[in-house]
Amino acid sequence: MNAPGAAPQRSTAPRAKGAPEYATVAELLKLYRSRAASPVEVVKDLLARAEKYESRLHCFVTLTPELALARARDAEQRLTRAGSAGALTGVPYGLKDVINTAGVLTTGQSKILQHNVPAEDAAVEARMKQAGGVLLGKLTTFEFAHGGPSWDLPWPPAMNPWKAGYLPGNTSSGPGAAVAAGILPAAIGTDTGGSIRMPAASCGIVGVKPTYGLVSRRGVLPNTFTFDTCGPMTRTVEDAAIVLNAIAGYDDADISSVERDPVDCTRDLALGVRGVRIGWVRHWYDGDASCHPDIAPAIAQALKTLEQAGATVEEIRLSDLLVYQDCKTTISITEMFSAYEHAFRTRPQDFGLMFRNKVLSGALIRAEDYFQALRQRLALARELARAFREYDVLATAGWMTPAEPARPDKLDKFLRPPNITTPFNIGGGPAMNIPCGFSCEGLPLSLQLATAHFTEPLMFRVGHAYQQLTDWHTRHPTEGMTQ
Repeated sequence: MNAPGAAPQRSTAPRAKGAPEYATVAELLKLYRSRAASPVEVVKDLLARAEKYESRLHCFVTLTPELALARARDAEQRLTRAGSAGALTGVPYGLKDVINTAGVLTTGQSKILQHNVPAEDAAVEARMKQAGGVLLGKLTTFEFAHGGPSWDLPWPPAMNPWKAGYLPGNTSSGPGAAVAAGILPAAIGTDTGGSIRMPAASCGIVGVKPTYGLVSRRGVLPNTFTFDTCGPMTRTVEDAAIVLNAIAGYDDADISSVERDPVDCTRDLALGVRGVRIGWVRHWYDGDASCHPDIAPAIAQALKTLEQAGATVEEIRLSDLLVYQDCKTTISITEMFSAYEHAFRTRPQDFGLMFRNKVLSGALIRAEDYFQALRQRLALARELARAFREYDVLATAGWMTPAEPARPDKLDKFLRPPNITTPFNIGGGPAMNIPCGFSCEGLPLSLQLATAHFTEPLMFRVGHAYQQLTDWHTRHPTEGMTQ
């Protein structure tokens, strides 16, 4: 392994160990089983916390206190009856507001659906409900999970609990902020080019993009059919594995769903990393002008930690990020315009400026360009498949920068530096961001791990091993919560 670089900056944020609001999913389940905690009381505490911080963080489009308390009471009854509790009984969670909920407002953060109340649950919500989870509300996003942080919509953008006036990241922004702030132990987001992993990086939590087709997207507002995935956002890798177990599974009503035997994502958590081969994709970020100077040392130190625990770490070169980004953008902008073409023709004034400016360009993509991008995607996916024959895990930075300041007076750019998360959407396999340090400004930094298709247990094994060796995931924000 090459020079590890300097150690990442340590956060001055208090660890708040034992604080009830920061109980993990695994901890809550143990407390419930031993009758040391009540789902109803936990939900009441978290609803009060949501009310306390909502005016600063804007995590929620819709809070559902009555529904949450009803489900919590049902969870308490189930916990007293042998064999009736589900895998997430009594665990509070939130849903990104592009996920349909029967009888509960689902807006996509857009005026187009400002009063939309679906008649049916999305498949992922049905599975969370079946597992006994307790829905606290629908969480802030970008318009139809695209565009940017917009101030010309009926709901303000979410804000980052780590630093006042800073954003919590890309489109699963409300989930990232709510989990980091201790308002929820878990949330479900969506990821098309990094929209789970980027806010996980900015908020110092765990964000997982599962293998394409592992989790049903039925009932989720579309972004890009070719890449859209649903996945968990939690504070620990173990929690993410628990939640993914609950939401994964075949759905005949989703044509992208893959029929496979269930796999327990928690099964290998305790195996450690001895003998695991890690390919370090360093060139995607190290030396890039857009990369924050604290990123490279933090990633190097994280991989040194894994190497010292028994993993083999070697550098690997793949196609440049821009090649992946251009391929993804061509496909995505075409498919997204197609998904919302009718509304663009009939109600263009009801879209936010950022969404309208970005997605309208999809009308100009030629069929030839779209199909060339699809062909290139296959070539890039094969490149990643070859890499996974040589290495068990690919590792790189979770994002190029820490959280960025909110700028209501400045339009988002259509062309930005390439997303370091996008290659694994192109490839379709699982990828996960986990906290690995803090910048000199006290903002979270993130390590990205990826594995081959349907090898989530291996990915969780490596991430969990890292969290057993470090304490970054135990640190919690204060500044953005109090200002």
